[in-house]
Amino acid sequence: MTTASANIDELPSLMTSTTPLMGFAELYQRHYEAVFRAALRITGSPADAEDVLQAVFLRVLVRGADVVDVALPAAYFRRAAVNAAVDVLRRRELRAESAVDDRALHAVPPPVLLKEQLRRAIATLDRDDAGLFLLRHVEGLSIDELAGIFEIQKNNVAVRLHRIRQRLQTEMQR
Repeated sequence: MTTASANIDELPSLMTSTTPLMGFAELYQRHYEAVFRAALRITGSPADAEDVLQAVFLRVLVRGADVVDVALPAAYFRRAAVNAAVDVLRRRELRAESAVDDRALHAVPPPVLLKEQLRRAIATLDRDDAGLFLLRHVEGLSIDELAGIFEIQKNNVAVRLHRIRQRLQTEMQR
């Protein structure tokens, strides 16, 4: 991870027209570990997690002040990591990039196969539903926190999570 932070100073100044480079470096130092860990838990691959890390912070560079002025930066980075990780899962599903042998799914699946099967099912959800599920069940955010992040009522969060779990269960039984 240190190589990425060392290369921050070498970024072209055109990319940071709205974000001061020092502010970006500070944001990176404070949040890169959380972004990487969330992406790793979701994708199961260190290489994919690094891709997510790069994608999230590249978006920060492009958006500049929009991100720096966010009221809850930790929540912003968690959600950005989850969204980018879901994108990676979808690309993996589209390209059939998986170490899982579909014939093995008919036997009693070991935990690794179950995780990959869940990743595939999550890739079928829309972005907000996938993000909601992952922020709750992987990142451990509370219903109250999710209601604030997604700007919906607490009871709607609970209902949506229930429906998402049902869809994932149906998808995993296929």
